[in-house]
Amino acid sequence: MQARLLALWMSRGWLARLLLPLAWCMGILVRLRQGLYMSGLFSAYAMPVPVVVVGNVVAGGAGKTPTVMALVAHLQSRGWQPGVISRGHGRKANNACTEVVPDSDVTFVGDEPLLIRRRTGVPVVVGRSRVAAARALLAAHPQVNVLVCDDGLQHLALKRDVDIAVFDNRGVGNGWLLPAGPLREPWPRAVDLVLHTGSQPAFGGTHCFHGQRQLASEAVQPDGTRCALRNLPGPVLAVAGIAQPQAFFDMLRAHGVAPAKTLALPDHHDFANLEPQTWQGYTVVCTEKDAVKLQRMLPQAWAVPLLFAPPPAFFAALDQALNQALAAALDEPHEH
Repeated sequence: MQARLLALWMSRGWLARLLLPLAWCMGILVRLRQGLYMSGLFSAYAMPVPVVVVGNVVAGGAGKTPTVMALVAHLQSRGWQPGVISRGHGRKANNACTEVVPDSDVTFVGDEPLLIRRRTGVPVVVGRSRVAAARALLAAHPQVNVLVCDDGLQHLALKRDVDIAVFDNRGVGNGWLLPAGPLREPWPRAVDLVLHTGSQPAFGGTHCFHGQRQLASEAVQPDGTRCALRNLPGPVLAVAGIAQPQAFFDMLRAHGVAPAKTLALPDHHDFANLEPQTWQGYTVVCTEKDAVKLQRMLPQAWAVPLLFAPPPAFFAALDQALNQALAAALDEPHEH
């Protein structure tokens, strides 16, 4: 189904054109909602610290989580004390905000927030409302002086100081809104920075940057055991429950790993129904995001981290945007 949707959204064929009236309706609703926030009829809430939102306008994963982790590392190197908020897509929980800790049950916090918490060590709070999650995080961790929102470009209730739109190799696809195309909202739209990792940049302006994504050269098990990818014993079963599993399989092959079998699963798959005979006799390799779920039942599975390196110019532009946000906050009149 994912492959069929991708093919539909990458061209302006007859089926996509058939769905255009629904896409026009989608555009009207999106513009109406944006107008309600711009007019002040819907409230947008400001936080007492700068807010950086990392999101995408294309349906499906586009590399937001690796971008968030790269941002956190950069901010820490600059002396900031960041925290991360997220909806926690796919988690089974009520609307209450939940702080993510290293041994959180992934079922209740989501795979991406748990990965971010384990990889970065910074405070992470998930909640359906990003505003409520931000408030909860700052109340629990008053030392945090910058918030990074993992996904939330369309969550207009949260005021932000820096908007970052992330694109992968799909670019904007056929350029049409859902369901005729992959866009959640019309593009181009006003954002501060654009970061893409593919060969089809979505914006050619001065604030568009290209980042490099690649797999680490080693795979890791839960106990910290490491193995070079080229030394993994065969036969290898490659498992991926992400937006574009084929991208993971292709990167493995680029590292010299030739899977005897691949298993492509839907994004955020929970692996609950994966039968033991699926992996018996194989060395199982998965993405780091999948590992937070798969390694609970299969601790011998090898997770391969995804390394993401935005260019120095991107971080320089981010620093400049944050400095401008801080300067603007200092210039604002304060009530006494």
